[in-house]
Amino acid sequence: MATHLDLEEQEQLDQLKHFWNTYGTLITWIVLLAAGAFIAWNGWQYLQRTKAAQASALYDEVERTATAGDAERIERAFGDMKDKFSGTAYAQQAGLLAAKTLNEKGKTDASRAALTWVAEHAVDPGYQAIARLRLAGELMDAKSYDEALKELSASVPKEFEALFADRKGDIYMAQGKRDEAKTEYQKAWMGLEARNDYRRLIEVKLNAAGADPASLASKVAVSVSPAKIVQ
Repeated sequence: MATHLDLEEQEQLDQLKHFWNTYGTLITWIVLLAAGAFIAWNGWQYLQRTKAAQASALYDEVERTATAGDAERIERAFGDMKDKFSGTAYAQQAGLLAAKTLNEKGKTDASRAALTWVAEHAVDPGYQAIARLRLAGELMDAKSYDEALKELSASVPKEFEALFADRKGDIYMAQGKRDEAKTEYQKAWMGLEARNDYRRLIEVKLNAAGADPASLASKVAVSVSPAKIVQ
C-alpha cells in the first residue's frame, strides 16, 4: 500500500515531467545558444588577439624599413597592412610612418596616397586629422592650394581646429591672401591656450600678416564677464 510520502513524490515527479514536456525543448535551445555564444565569444577574442599580434609584427617591419629608408619595402609592408589589418590602430600608425619616409625619399605621390588612406579609413578621428594636416602641407608645398584647402574643410575633433586654422593661414599666405591668412591665424591664436608654446609662433605669423596679437589679447580680456572673473 502506497504511503503518503510515496504519493507526494509521485505527484512531484508528475509535475516535473509536465514541466519538462512543456518547457524542455525551450530550455535545451537556450542552453545550446548560450554555450554557442560563449564559444563564439572566446573564438572571437582569440582571433582578435591573434590579429593584433600579427598586426604588431607587421608594424615592426614597417618601422624597420622606415629606419632603413627602404621606400620600396615600406610600400609593400604598408600594402600588406592595409590588406590584412586595415581596421587596427597599427594600420593608421603605419600609414603615417610610411608617408613620412616616402616623402623624405621623394616619393610624393606614394606619400600622399598613404596619407589619403589614413584620412579616409583610420578608425581614430585624431589620426584622420593628423593625416589631413600633413597631406595639406604636402599639397601646399606642391602649390596645389585648392586641394590643400579642401583637405582642411573636413570636420575634425575640437582639439585640432586651431591647427587646421593655422595651416589654412599658411596656405593663404602662400597665395598672397593676407586678409584671409590673418583671419585664420586669429582663429588659431584664439583656439590655443595661453601657455601653449606654439601660440608664440602664431603671433609671429600674425605680425607677418599685419595683425597685432596684443589687440587679440585685449579682446579676450574684454569678453570675460565680471561674474566669470569672480568665479
